[in-house]
Amino acid sequence: MNDRKATLDNPLLNKIFEIINNSPEKKITFAQYMDLCLFDRNYGYYNSEKTIIGKEGDFYTSASLSSDLGELLAVQLYQFWEILEKPTNFKIVEMGAGNGTLAKNILTFIINNYPYLIPNVEYIIIEKSDILKQKQQDLLREKFTNIIPITWTDLDSIADNCLMGCVFSNELIDAMPVHLIRFSDNKLEEIYLTEKDNILVINYDSLSQKKIREYFNIIGIKFTSNIYPENYQTEVNLQAIDWLKQISDKLEKGYLLSIDYGYTADKYYHPQRSEGTLKCYYQHRHHNNPYVNIGHQDITSHVNFTALQKYGELFGLNTLAYTKQALFLMGLGLGDRLNELSNGKMSLTTILQRRQELHNLINPEGLGNFGVLLQSKNLSFHQSQHPLKGFPKELRIKN
Repeated sequence: MNDRKATLDNPLLNKIFEIINNSPEKKITFAQYMDLCLFDRNYGYYNSEKTIIGKEGDFYTSASLSSDLGELLAVQLYQFWEILEKPTNFKIVEMGAGNGTLAKNILTFIINNYPYLIPNVEYIIIEKSDILKQKQQDLLREKFTNIIPITWTDLDSIADNCLMGCVFSNELIDAMPVHLIRFSDNKLEEIYLTEKDNILVINYDSLSQKKIREYFNIIGIKFTSNIYPENYQTEVNLQAIDWLKQISDKLEKGYLLSIDYGYTADKYYHPQRSEGTLKCYYQHRHHNNPYVNIGHQDITSHVNFTALQKYGELFGLNTLAYTKQALFLMGLGLGDRLNELSNGKMSLTTILQRRQELHNLINPEGLGNFGVLLQSKNLSFHQSQHPLKGFPKELRIKN
């Protein structure tokens, strides 16, 4: 990257240079850089009118492929309401709702199948991107707000210990800015970005926060030269930890459901994964260079599910289950949907299309391998032991 000429007509890059040169040490962490690339209010990727989620965009999600994920999630959300003894103030909180498609599918299924839930539920969306928020409102407001109330807010505006229900996210945590870490000369260093002659330059220096070293202690990872290769690079997602603490603070009683691609800590920080998990997506192609297409490409890293579990327990969240998306959706009835394709009521073209849609969600080499983590707060013993449709008994975590 040191030899790559900066594109001076890129306003976001110019802003990054300005922030670097106005900082006390003339440098920023990669986490700061990634946050600007993705979420800058004027030039960030997720605040661009050109950002499209789906087949025509840079990437697609489970929700953008078909309505099935939202419909099956609604089945599990309804069961959560039942387990919580059908509260009249049940909140469904979607963190990062993309273009609103998943919310639309969940709400449509609730309205068509769960009439007793309708007067007792409120749908809350937490969205950082103004552009995506507008897309969500255009899609959802007119169709649903007279039936099920939908509100847009931010976590800071929600009072502590007030949410009864379920907070969930689908492919949110992978887009949170991460710190890039290098293990070199038997010590941990952090990657910083500086500017020289209008070129972004990588520097290595001591860790920016003691929380990074604490992070590795909590998840049980020890870097030693006899195990890890020289210049081993990886990521640390501190923003996910702060986010987790906020969710725990806001929940009075209920669930946190996180769906994303990632690993447990032993696989995430395996010595052979020496270049980390950072990926960039541009026009449905992925590569490993976050210093090109600045503001015009998605930048992601895999989720460390062990960190979510360990920190969650410190914050008062009980880990109920961890499984893969394929098993989760099969438990919620995706297998029945596949079986229905043989009932002879659909044309061959429709059958083939539906089979492809359903198989995409459970493909073990793709979306089916996503992790699904379920955590809870303040459930009674009976409620925490209740069978869950999306999590067969053998997948439950014993506490």
